[in-house]
Amino acid sequence: MKRMQQIPNQDRPREKLQAKGAAALSDFELLQALIGSGNKQADVGNIAKNTLKLLQEHGANITYKQLQQVTGMGPARITEILAALELSRRYLIDSEQPIIDSPEKAVEQLADIRDKKQEHFVVMTLDGANRLIAKRIITIGTLTSSLVHPREVFADAITDRAASIIVAHNHPSGNVVASQADIDVSVRLQKVGKILGVNMIDHLIVTKNDFARVG
Repeated sequence: MKRMQQIPNQDRPREKLQAKGAAALSDFELLQALIGSGNKQADVGNIAKNTLKLLQEHGANITYKQLQQVTGMGPARITEILAALELSRRYLIDSEQPIIDSPEKAVEQLADIRDKKQEHFVVMTLDGANRLIAKRIITIGTLTSSLVHPREVFADAITDRAASIIVAHNHPSGNVVASQADIDVSVRLQKVGKILGVNMIDHLIVTKNDFARVG
């Protein structure tokens, strides 16, 4: 592998990007452009090569700890790479996913449970920009604190690396007034969310024609 100093100026990643655009660069060259330069521990080419191996293995789910394994990769570079991946996830990869920044927008995602004859408990996971990552039905049946366990509610949120969640359930009776069981579940999930660092920003009750917030 040639060191950066051995590559003609016009063929170096940053100069090539400027002249031809980012699409003209290989994955390896894009990483070289992002990393910038090497250090006493490793040349930029070796850092980029080993980083690329990790990306090929873990994709966009690569972690800070995994990048620390790369010789020559310091905190500043790790932060830049993870920030670039997160921006791509928010504005490119998941660009078609809606932003849920109000109860009304959350309710738009709940049309499938509003007229169900049984209670369906739903969890929506959101990223740091309040963009919907996924919506999942966790339980079906009468809502109780024992049925809706925090383990089931937060397991997928942790897997999704969600920043926050919105939970919701339907009331087949048509009454949007929160029951004591609804309130107990909401309080319990809020406490667990604070411990896990995944904020529960809302708990909604929906019926066929109306909705309300718990708490």
